[in-house]
Amino acid sequence: MLIREATAADAEEIAKVHVDCWRTTYKNIIPSDFLDKLSYEKRKDLWLKNISKDENYVFVAENKDGKIVGFADGGKRETNKVNNSGDLTSIYVLEKFQRMGLGKKLIKELFLKFEELGFNTIFVEVLEDNISRFFYEAFGAELLKSENIKIAGADLNLLVYKWKDISPVLLSK
Repeated sequence: MLIREATAADAEEIAKVHVDCWRTTYKNIIPSDFLDKLSYEKRKDLWLKNISKDENYVFVAENKDGKIVGFADGGKRETNKVNNSGDLTSIYVLEKFQRMGLGKKLIKELFLKFEELGFNTIFVEVLEDNISRFFYEAFGAELLKSENIKIAGADLNLLVYKWKDISPVLLSK
């Protein structure tokens, strides 16, 4: 598997991974009618914007056939007012390719960029019912707060995690 920085040409494949992962990850968490209406085309437009934004960094995982099977992105959210900090905005790996170490490789690549930028504190938001929160915890993220949000009419708990020390991620193999 190859981990590399994304280009605008990757937007369509990233969009497909994004939508497909939402449909598997959030099944039975977010209402299915909302998930069914997700659009590859709209997500492609979103990813073209995300990739082209200065100070936003997107990395992809490619399989041996050159197909994108996962991605991670981050930078610094406009709402983040903490000095020397950044945000892991999203990380998704297609279900078929999970538990192969791709998430770890993607997050490590993004955190190396964060280290280069001088970010020593990293935040990530995750729905409480999303089991990926255990992935973040395994790499040293600590729960900072919980807040109630609504997505597609569903009341959900959003957890905010914080890495005060990114070295467990950087030192992972």
